[in-house]
Amino acid sequence: MMSKTDMTRAILEARDAKGATWEGIAEAAGLAPVYVTSACLGMNHLNKEAADGLCSYLGLDASVSKALQAFPHKSWDKAVPTDPLIYRLYEIVGVYGGTIKELINEKFGDGIMSAIDFSMHIDRVQDPKGDRVKVTLNGKFLPYSSW
Repeated sequence: MMSKTDMTRAILEARDAKGATWEGIAEAAGLAPVYVTSACLGMNHLNKEAADGLCSYLGLDASVSKALQAFPHKSWDKAVPTDPLIYRLYEIVGVYGGTIKELINEKFGDGIMSAIDFSMHIDRVQDPKGDRVKVTLNGKFLPYSSW
């Protein structure tokens, strides 16, 4: 079985060789760009139909499709990220995480926002002072149970 690391490498190489975009790859898979990109980077999985469509589009073989279908072990480096863009997201959660939690708890009660029943969209917003990045996180509220 191909590892998720080797799968990601094969997908990135095929993407570069084809000059494909994540939007185009996601369209071939029939799913949202954020989810498909995450699966290609090894953090989610695709069903057989989506994986086969993606591999057909990129000219990749069945071993990549099978790796895309495998359930991932979701882990990441626990060190503070050094990539500037990823670090800024980390910083946002560090600075505003408590605020987000307080406001969610005030509006919904004691619970969490699901990262399973979840979607995310990334958009470019035109602005005369410089284009802006709009990240929308949309997760189901899951209240804690009392027993």
